[in-house]
Amino acid sequence: MMLTAKQKRYLRALATNLQPVMQVGKNGLSDNFIKTFNDALEAHELIKISVLPNCCETKTKLSKRISEQTDADFVQSIGNQLIFYRISRTKVKEKRITLP
Repeated sequence: MMLTAKQKRYLRALATNLQPVMQVGKNGLSDNFIKTFNDALEAHELIKISVLPNCCETKTKLSKRISEQTDADFVQSIGNQLIFYRISRTKVKEKRITLP
């Protein structure tokens, strides 16, 4: 799903108070990281991850790879943090976030 500018702005506002749920370090994207990332998205729908300075990939490449592998929408990069959004697939009736 492609997010509109208005939806991204809304999600950025919601993410300002979020703490990073996960960290990407020198190991990069492992299968375990992707599985945990998917679980976190199912539970929260909007998550923030932190990219450590020793990560071997750029934040741009990292955000594209995560989006492709998890079908999550990349919302924004702020400093060393990346924000992602995906509608919960298992709890469709219990959506936490309603986009404008």
